[in-house]
Amino acid sequence: MSRIAPLEPPYAPELQEQFDRIMRGAPPLMLFRVIASQDRAWRKFTAGSLLDRGPLSLREREIVINRTCGLTGCEYEWGVHVATFAEAAQLTGAEVSATARGKADDPCWSPAEQALVAAVDALHHRATLSDAEFAALSAHYDDAKILEIMLLCGFYHTVAYIANGLALPLEAKAARFPQ
Repeated sequence: MSRIAPLEPPYAPELQEQFDRIMRGAPPLMLFRVIASQDRAWRKFTAGSLLDRGPLSLREREIVINRTCGLTGCEYEWGVHVATFAEAAQLTGAEVSATARGKADDPCWSPAEQALVAAVDALHHRATLSDAEFAALSAHYDDAKILEIMLLCGFYHTVAYIANGLALPLEAKAARFPQ
C-alpha cells in the first residue's frame, strides 16, 4: 500500500471526467489516485500539461520517459509506460531493456536516439547539457522538441519522486525492470 492513501471510488464527477480523459476509460492508476487525494497537488500535477503528446513522436516521448524512469529507479512508472505504450511506440525488447539498463551509445538506437538518450542521461546526472551534447541533440531535434525533452525529464523526475517516495505498489499489468 502507498504511504499516502489513494482515493477510492466513487470519485467526484469532475475528477472522474479527468481520470476518464487521461486513462481513456481504464481505472485510474494508483499514482493518480494518490495525488488526487490532495486537490492542490492534483491541480498542480495536471497543470504541468505534459500528459499529452506534444511535439515529440510517441517513440521519442517514450524513450525520454522510460529512460528517465529507468535512471531514477522508478519501476512503477517505467512499467506502466512500457506496458501501455512500448508496442505502439514500436520499441523492441532490446530497446525497452536499454531504457532501463543500457547506454546512450547502444547499437539498438539510431544516431538521433543516441543523442536523445545521451541528453536524458546528462540532464539526470548533471542537470545540464554540454555544448557537444546540445549540438548533437540540435542536429536531430528542433527547439520545440528540445524544450519538450527537458520538460519531460523534469516532469518524470517529479513522478519518480512521488512514486518512489510513497513506495507505490507496482500496477498489476505493468512491466518489470529487466534483471
